[in-house]
Amino acid sequence: MSTYQDLLPVATEAVRRAARAMRQGSPGVLTLKGDRDVASELDFAIERDVRAFLAAETPDIGFLGEEEGDSGRADLRWVLDPIDGTANFLRRLPMCAVSLALVHQNNPVLGVIELPFLSSLYTAVEGCGAHANGQRITVSGVSVLKDAIVAVGDYAVGPDADAKNAMRLAVAAQLAARSQRVRMMGSAALDLAWLAEGRLDAAITLSNHLWDMASGVVIVREAGASVVDRHGNAHDSTSQETLAASPLLMPAILDLYRSAAAEVGAA
Repeated sequence: MSTYQDLLPVATEAVRRAARAMRQGSPGVLTLKGDRDVASELDFAIERDVRAFLAAETPDIGFLGEEEGDSGRADLRWVLDPIDGTANFLRRLPMCAVSLALVHQNNPVLGVIELPFLSSLYTAVEGCGAHANGQRITVSGVSVLKDAIVAVGDYAVGPDADAKNAMRLAVAAQLAARSQRVRMMGSAALDLAWLAEGRLDAAITLSNHLWDMASGVVIVREAGASVVDRHGNAHDSTSQETLAASPLLMPAILDLYRSAAAEVGAA
């Protein structure tokens, strides 16, 4: 019986296929997904190629893609974001990623993220540590918020965007007053990969989809981070938000989040 570690080469090859397509292809026709949200023709093409590749290599594992949904079993499945940061990709900004995870029930157990235009490949398997381009990585040792560089997720678009952004704006205001610097990269996978590598000290994302977060969560956990929801409970695929930081910094991140929530009257 294969272990998760045995599946890492397959996952890595799947992500490399997708990354090559990003480097060599063009966006093609754009499809409107909602208010100020689009998918490119290349998003769909990459997802279909990876789905077919993994179905051939691992026929007993299900698949969930951002663009075309579920196929196969749901208790063990690959989860793909074919282009995480499509808006950046369309503008030729290099902060975009391919993100693939293996999720067992509600927990990611394997993750591969490639940043195709930044020559970086991040991998992790539960219990085996996290690596960037084959080298072991760990989170930073920053323990106080005034010394921390913190990434935040994109502002909301679409229905109820104003209400959702009230919390995002409150978090940003708290960070502006208390952290060293705030960064918005436009790719959740990149945020978590850079946190795992120690380039960032914390990451806060307040609107989650499984394909956005699963791969980065296992990578950053294996690099030594704490990853929780807004209540401080361990993050899993049902969590609606992601707060990630080194264990030493996490109490300050949770305190900041709670202060922002009190400002806007959020639960």
